[in-house]
Amino acid sequence: MTMRLLILITILLPLSLLADPSSWTPLFNGKDLTGWHTMPGGKWEIVNGVITGTSKKEEKRHGLLVSDKTYNNIILRAKFKVTSGDSGLYFRALKTNTQVAIKCFQAEVDKSPKVGGLYETSGRSWVKNPDPQRIAEIVKHGDWNQITVSAIGDDITVSLNGLTVTELLADTQCQKEGRIALQLHGGEDMHVEFKDLALLEIK
Repeated sequence: MTMRLLILITILLPLSLLADPSSWTPLFNGKDLTGWHTMPGGKWEIVNGVITGTSKKEEKRHGLLVSDKTYNNIILRAKFKVTSGDSGLYFRALKTNTQVAIKCFQAEVDKSPKVGGLYETSGRSWVKNPDPQRIAEIVKHGDWNQITVSAIGDDITVSLNGLTVTELLADTQCQKEGRIALQLHGGEDMHVEFKDLALLEIK
């Protein structure tokens, strides 16, 4: 096998997996929160087949909906709609004794120009922000948007509605394994919805 052919196979194999619906593992059954557990703060419930998170400004804790399982190299996708507040799609999340009770990477989910940006909770804070003009062109604030997070080894990529908005490559400081979680930010009036959550594990 020539080196050129080997490189071509390496590129095309992940694309073929992405195109095959049977390769994806649903993370939400559309009926209840089987496979997830909550951490104190706010309220998570199923409303009309959609994961719905709400919280009052008086609630200072981050309300989290956390996957029971941990994952390593993944491609994660979901649809979200933000009515109010600052949410996030956590990945490679580890529970801690810190004030926010978790350490992880977060793909920002809100109605600001930072949506799709990468934030390291209990770590380096903002590590990568998207281009605000690009966000304005592709994101439908207050409506359903699709987010896709690829976290493979030291490389992390975030896409919104099929277009890449944030890349963090060769980041040797990043955690390599952890849980997935949905966030309700403390100290804000929150209303956020998620659906069609699915995951592709890259072996």
